[in-house]
Amino acid sequence: MVGVFAKIIISLYFITVILILGYTVSQFLLFLSYYFKKRKTFTFDAQYLPFVTIQLPIYNEKYVVEDLLRNIVEIDYPSEKLEIQVLDDSTDDSLALTEKLIMELRATGIDIKHIHRSKRVHFKAGALREGLNTAKGEFIAIFDADFLPQKDWLLKTVGYFINPKIGVVQARWQHTNRYFSILTRVQAMALDHHFSIEQQGRNTQNDFINFNGTAGIWRKECILDAGNWEGDTLTEDLDLSYRAQIKKWQFVYLEDLETPSELPVAMSAIRSQQFRWNKGGAENLVKNLPKVLKAKDLNLKTKVQAVAHLLNSSVFLWVFLLTLLSVPLSYAAQLEPKFSQILVVGTLLKLNIVLLGLVFYLTYRKFQSNKWRHIPNFIGQFLVFFPVILSLSFHNSMAVLEAYFGIKSDFVRTPKFNLKSNQSQWKSNQYLNKKIGLNVLIELFLAIFFAFGVFLDFKMENYMLMPFHGILVVGYLYIVIKSIND
Repeated sequence: MVGVFAKIIISLYFITVILILGYTVSQFLLFLSYYFKKRKTFTFDAQYLPFVTIQLPIYNEKYVVEDLLRNIVEIDYPSEKLEIQVLDDSTDDSLALTEKLIMELRATGIDIKHIHRSKRVHFKAGALREGLNTAKGEFIAIFDADFLPQKDWLLKTVGYFINPKIGVVQARWQHTNRYFSILTRVQAMALDHHFSIEQQGRNTQNDFINFNGTAGIWRKECILDAGNWEGDTLTEDLDLSYRAQIKKWQFVYLEDLETPSELPVAMSAIRSQQFRWNKGGAENLVKNLPKVLKAKDLNLKTKVQAVAHLLNSSVFLWVFLLTLLSVPLSYAAQLEPKFSQILVVGTLLKLNIVLLGLVFYLTYRKFQSNKWRHIPNFIGQFLVFFPVILSLSFHNSMAVLEAYFGIKSDFVRTPKFNLKSNQSQWKSNQYLNKKIGLNVLIELFLAIFFAFGVFLDFKMENYMLMPFHGILVVGYLYIVIKSIND
């Protein structure tokens, strides 16, 4: 019986290692595409100035709504060809503040409308869809509440739509509070990877990319042709992106066009954002993977990368299972010595960390500093990033499992803070979730569990797994402490 237990543990561990390795290989191929493949060129006509509707979906945004509106009305574009829709689902005192600001701006001659829904049906997707019903624009630019596009943002994007096959132009996010804390630095590092290696890498080799929910502009015809916004997933942006690209609409990704935005600074805000992104990603896997596989006019390479893309959030489930199995693995390998070489395989596969570090360092050099003397800064960020992302695997796995089992949940939007400097205070933000959830208690248990793993490694003399378990202890304790203190 004990031998059977050991074989099961080792087999499951090996399967998770192979799954993660397959995902890593797909990321490495994107890395090669990003750095060595020639960028796609798209036709751009600066004289092409069609009618544009800017949509601003907001929900209880009292801290940022004024900056948002005053920034948007300063966008440089012919006023007779520009309409602004404020899609306001707010239920608190920010509703009156927004209405007052809009009345003030409308009095100056700006075409700005306040669209308020009493029922938040289908959340952001529902608001966008309702606004689209009355939008006058041939093109729809979308900005979340904390995004402050530059004045010439529209002038740098609409010209690509001279090509009738272009359905979306997506800009890169820039983080105004990147250096606010170690947590914001870590988030920025992860997003830099997404907005360079993943988005640009896929776009360069004609594979599917995704609209990122904000800082992008859609052709209205593309939205309607793809079936319009749907609220059956928490990431309506990824959903519509896939339905549009299956319909052969092309996407343009502009890595050099930055759109300033704010990163969440509280662990509770990071949790809600991560949960929504990862659950929505898994919901899209369930919804859109069959469509991708059945599409007859997609080549095999595009399908493989699309599968890897849709599996992004599911990787957290594999990682969590891998970490969980690694503790009994120490014991199982002793029971079945002939299988103990699996520890060596696992250790060799952890060289993926080196590859991951290389990829992240190259994006660090591009977006933060290319000076050699700043390498210690990068190492410090990465040494925090790695245990944090590993330890969020439990939280994100629960999101993925909810999606797999069809459990529906509300669209919990990420609180905005409007941080003007690194000294800004934010803990009094009324939108923060102050409750200590069950997940935090489970994560505390996991920290103890992996501490036991360190003890077991020492006792069984499996020193190859000891650093890995030590990293997990540090990571879980860090996110538990931050969750309590925030």
